[in-house]
Amino acid sequence: MMSGGYLQFTASDQIPADPATWTTEENKTFERALVDVPEEAPDRWWRIAAQIPGKAPEDIYLHYLLLIHDIGLIDSGGVDLPPYEIETGDLSPETAATADLPMKEGRRKGVPWSEDEHRRFLEGLERFGRGDWRNISRWSVKTRTPTQVASHAQKYYLRQSVKKESKRKSIHDITT
Repeated sequence: MMSGGYLQFTASDQIPADPATWTTEENKTFERALVDVPEEAPDRWWRIAAQIPGKAPEDIYLHYLLLIHDIGLIDSGGVDLPPYEIETGDLSPETAATADLPMKEGRRKGVPWSEDEHRRFLEGLERFGRGDWRNISRWSVKTRTPTQVASHAQKYYLRQSVKKESKRKSIHDITT
């Protein structure tokens, strides 16, 4: 809803499902524009819409709300991350510089987590909480990217739910 040059949504407004009409290029442009156009700009949604042909400011704002909703679900652990294979781009600069990783169909094999990294992961989990992979990576496990931390967390939580007597030893058995 538009009023006086501003988009206006109330708590009672229902957010319709975003039609799958966004191309990869439009999404990339949208994400870049979210960073480039200041949040406090009164004409933010119009400025972003001007960068994406065929999208109205309402479309942009709706897409933004859906993005925020999805991020909230991911951060809260409400969505399981798929089992991504580690790519060279996923490695932190420190790990990439020292890693001698074998190639496998154009991808490198992941480097196992050390006990020290896992202990720092657990400390970061206590400090920042489940889902704050960026801060755990930035302040606790500096040798791993947020994607790697999220993947490690997924494996850690799966490991914690398995019966103790039927499993072999793993780094994920280490707890605080």
